[in-house]
Amino acid sequence: MAVLNLLARARATVLALAILLPATTWAQSGGLEYAVKANYLYKFGPFVEWPASVFASASSPFNVCILGDDPFGAALDDAVKGQTVAGHPVAVRRLRLASNNPDCHVLYLGRSKPQKTLEVLRLLRGAPVLTVTDEQQGVSGGIVHFVLRDGRVRFEIDAGAAQANGLGLSSKLLALAIPHTKGGG
Repeated sequence: MAVLNLLARARATVLALAILLPATTWAQSGGLEYAVKANYLYKFGPFVEWPASVFASASSPFNVCILGDDPFGAALDDAVKGQTVAGHPVAVRRLRLASNNPDCHVLYLGRSKPQKTLEVLRLLRGAPVLTVTDEQQGVSGGIVHFVLRDGRVRFEIDAGAAQANGLGLSSKLLALAIPHTKGGG
């Protein structure tokens, strides 16, 4: 009887490993994490008030931009397909260099960008752009900062930085954020 129990436990362990191993590999590759972040990037839009001047026309796209290497791959393009923000179709733009007028509503600053994060954030200070940084990319200092807490993607918000960029943030968005900690990038 003890041998049968031992065999049953061994089979259960092998089965559990077979099920969990692909999920662990998926999580370690960042696939699920970046799919969640990709969804957040455009979903921040309805909770932010931009000056009317940021849209050239009623049909202008709502631009979600990635500066530097893109950790999202197709996940971001798939997430925004067919989506709108305030009646504007969501478009993804990938940038190699930042400018003080990037034509972006949301700008994600990845790790391997050609310019230093603080320089980009200084360049965009006062511009109506929601800057997003990422703890996993070794970058901080944006208006929104992605962090991992208890295995979940969360975000901090620097409301002062948003105000300095002329952006209004919904109380609903602020309520979803975790407390902001000061830090440099």
